[in-house]
Parts: sequence; structure tokens; C-alpha cells
Amino acid sequence: MSKTNRSIGFLDKLNASVLMTVTPEFKEFKKVQKTNLGSVRFDETNITMKPEYRTIDGVKIRYAEGGKKDGPVVLLLSPLPHSIVCFNPIWEKLGAHFRLIALDLPGFGRSEGGLEFMSFKAQGNFLDKFVKALDLKKIHIVGPDVGMAAALHYAIHYKNDISSLIVGDGPAIAPSINGSIINKMVVSSFWRTVFSIVGSGPFVEGAYRLGCVNYVPNAIEMDDYLASYEGRVGTLTHWFATYPENLDTIDPHLVSLDLPVQLFWGDLDIFLLVDNAHSLHKRMKRSELKVFERCGHFSYQDKSEEFAEMVINWVSGGFQVV
Repeated sequence: MSKTNRSIGFLDKLNASVLMTVTPEFKEFKKVQKTNLGSVRFDETNITMKPEYRTIDGVKIRYAEGGKKDGPVVLLLSPLPHSIVCFNPIWEKLGAHFRLIALDLPGFGRSEGGLEFMSFKAQGNFLDKFVKALDLKKIHIVGPDVGMAAALHYAIHYKNDISSLIVGDGPAIAPSINGSIINKMVVSSFWRTVFSIVGSGPFVEGAYRLGCVNYVPNAIEMDDYLASYEGRVGTLTHWFATYPENLDTIDPHLVSLDLPVQLFWGDLDIFLLVDNAHSLHKRMKRSELKVFERCGHFSYQDKSEEFAEMVINWVSGGFQVV
């Protein structure tokens, strides 16, 4: 993987610390972090994912393929403020069972894309084009965070060949039960401007301070995330500015979604509270819910071993929810 030698600097840490002072949930969250942070790591020397680029519908996107060529197809969608690099801790373990494809959604990660992709509809539309371009069949879509919104919009509004959805830690239900940091981004143009000005460093650093109880990212991860969102945070704020309207494209259809769905959530998620998961579970026809204990928003990293086992068990036979 190419490295740009970007890292979190003093000002990035200082600005992130200021953000913590106006995030009331952080005080209690930090108490749990003190006894757990660092218990889950991923050595950068073990990275086996090999991202590549491809142009689809005029957009240059980054994706990766791996795993068993004849295995069930598992498509992993990038979350925010991460990229597909965040799936390295589970890549090899999942690859022993499945054919893997990971996609940096347009406008996120290292894929191209601007304001035109800052909606659930645009993401679902592009996902449809990506699946067709790669001729993917009987797919299991893993969608955390913004990937959840893309996966659900695609599943609801497009003819597809989805076998199941594995989604969580993201937006879908209205009204969304948000933590204070998400509400700042959704309702306040002032805070969207602040995030735009301070840039990718505090954006990524602050997200990790609020998103992980156990996991500490390595230098290659941080380098990739900083490169992914350098000069793009202002654009990303538009995704939050249109959040309520975007939810209206998914929420009314949840009850009629006729697919097996494995929901997942961190019990200590302070971006989108775990109450969202329980509400979704009640609304969906064919869902199961996995709540990871002592886990923050980035459950695919914060509880990477358990997360991988959940995906393996689900895709290998547990997804026939009736």
C-alpha cells in the first residue's frame, strides 16, 4: 500500500481536544477507554489488502479484491472517516471463507467524488453501477456507518441480487437518536463550518477519541485516512446537512424490506446511540441483532475478532431469518 507520510500533528491533537470539551458524552466514555484502549491493535506489517483503482461511470474509485475466488461474495463498504483500509484487521480472516470486495464509496476514502455524492440516493445509485460493473451475484453487503445508508438505499430502491445485509452503526431510522457530535453536524451550520476549517487532522483524530473503546489505529491507517479527507471535510458536511431528507428515502421502507439482515452495534456508541439498533430490529421483517459489549462506534475495529466471527457465522449459514 502506498504511504503519503501524513500523521496527526500537535495542532490536530489540540483542536481535537477542544472538540472533546464540548462533547458531554466523552467524560463517561473516557473512563471506559482508560482500562481498555490499546487492548486491540493491528500490526501494519500484517496488511494483505491490495487496493487498486478503476473508473466506473466516469468516477475513479478505489477498491480491493481478495479471499477465496469461489467463495460466497462479501462486499464491504467504507465508513466515515475511514476508508477500506479499516477492514485490514478482518480481511485475512474473512478471506479464508469468502470472496471479498471492498469499496471506497464515491466521495469517501480515496475514491473521487464531490457534492454530487453527498446523499443516500447518490450512494445507492453508484453502488448499483459498481455491482453491475463487477457482475457480482448473490452478494452479502457489509455496511457500517455511511456504508449502511448506501447498502439500504440500494437494497430498497434497485433491482438486485443481494443474499443478505450486514449493517449497523449507521443512519437508517427516523428520528435518528444521535449523540451530540452528530447533532452538531446535522443542525448547526456553525459547527459544519468549524469542521471544514480545521480539516482532516482533527476530524480523524476526534473521531477515534470518540469512536473506539479498545482499538488503536496504526500509522498506515492514519496516513490513509488523513490523505482520504484532506481538503474534503467541507464537502462531507453536506452529507450531514441533508441528513433528515436522506433518512426519508429509507425509513418509510424498512418495514417492507424483505431481506435477511444482520444488524450490529456497539453498546457504547456515542455517535449514533444503540437505541437505534433496537428500533431497527423491531421495524425490520427479517433481522437479527448483535450488540457488541464495551464497544464504540467503530465496531469492525473495536471488536474486530467478534465482528469477523459474526460475519463468518452469518454468511456461512445463519442468514435465513424468517
